[in-house]
Formats: sequence, C-alpha cells, structure tokens
Amino acid sequence: MIDLNADLAEGYGRWVLTDDEAMLSVVTSANVACGFHAGDPSIMRRVCDMAAERGVRIGAQVSYRDLAGFGRRAMDVPADELADEITYQIGALQVFARAAGTNVTYVKPHGALYNRVVFDQAQASAVAAGVRLADPALQVLCLPDSAMHKEAQRVGLHAVDEAFVDRAYTADGALVPRSTPGAVITDPQQVAARAVAMALDGRVTTLDGASVSLRARSLCLHGDTPGAVELAKQVRTALEAAGVTVEAFA
Repeated sequence: MIDLNADLAEGYGRWVLTDDEAMLSVVTSANVACGFHAGDPSIMRRVCDMAAERGVRIGAQVSYRDLAGFGRRAMDVPADELADEITYQIGALQVFARAAGTNVTYVKPHGALYNRVVFDQAQASAVAAGVRLADPALQVLCLPDSAMHKEAQRVGLHAVDEAFVDRAYTADGALVPRSTPGAVITDPQQVAARAVAMALDGRVTTLDGASVSLRARSLCLHGDTPGAVELAKQVRTALEAAGVTVEAFA
C-alpha cells in the first residue's frame, strides 16, 4: 500500500505552473502551496475544491517566504518567526479546505525548507512547533531519519516517511541538489520503475549507480517536473500492475 503525493497550486495570479486538475485525477494526496513560495487565495481555494470532489487528501505545503525564488533559496529565519509563519500558512489553507467540506490532514515543507530540516534540528523544531500550534493532529510528511522526522516524533506529531520518484539520491539517502546534472529524473519508464522498486523492495538506485535502502509510505511526484502528468499516470499504472494498492496514508 502506497500513497502518491504531488506539489500542487504552484501558480500565482495569471502565472500557472502545475496542471492541478489533471494531477488530482492520479494522486491520492495534494501538497497545496500556501502563498509563501507559490499559490494565491483563489488558486488555494480552487485546488481544495477539486481535491475534495475527488477524495484527494489535502496537505499544507509550507515554505520560507520566498515568492521570487520559488522557495528554493537558502534562508536564515529566526526559529520563533518561522514557527509563526508555518502556523499562518496552515491556517490559511485550513479555511479553504473546510469551505470545501474537508480538512487539512498533513503538512509538508517545501524546497529549501524541506532540505534544511533534513539536518537542522533548530529549524525542524520550529516547523514542528508551528504545526502543533495549528493542529497537533496534523501529520508531517518528511524524509525518514531526518531531523524533521525526529523532531515531529519528539513533540508528539506523527511523521510519515516519504521518497521521491523523480529526484536522484546520494549514497547516504539524501536528495541530490537540483544544481547537479541528473538531479531531476524525467524519463517516464525510469521514474515508474523507481516507484515500483521503492514500494516493493524499499530500495532506490543512487545517482552513482549504487543501491540503497529506504522506507516510504508516500511517494512524491513534483507537479513542476516536465511532463509531470504523464509521469504520474505511468507511476500509478506501474504500481497497480505490480500489485501495489495506491491509497492515501491513514
């Protein structure tokens, strides 16, 4: 049993990046941008409405305040300020989710913040504090064995292990920086094969060709990856053909 999540609502005003409607027909969980790296109120509401109609779980994709850099630039934000900004983003999305007749059930950091809380305990603690203030029942989607995973568990939040089917890994199980050639994988057959290996074998082939173990309850597809919709369809088809049940995490 595996969940498929995707980063959605990543537009702003007339600028559109992700094909939200098409992706919501494939994935089981939607990481909805909350306005700090992308997403505006109208986009957030529209995606919540579509997700509710399709029975797709809604998660808050929280970020550093970085619209110009799409949340992918390294930033140093004081812990108390970051915690408040996490709560603020979740709260904004909760309103639209409830208006759509559903709820926000989990939180996933985005971009530079996601990568930072893999190793930075102070920033991970701030994210966890912000999540708890918004709703201590919220789950946190993160890399296994990361600082974020440990901090979430330490404060009583449920951490959900995640793996990335369209991103390359290093030998120590970390994501290869996007600036490195080959960091983003766009070949549909390769991505689908990686998804099946992750779901069935708990393993991934690294950028240098090694095989490392990982654990995941949810697999991520980036909505802004070239050909994201076709990638998502092929991943789901391959998983189901391999006997994997595609279902949102509890």
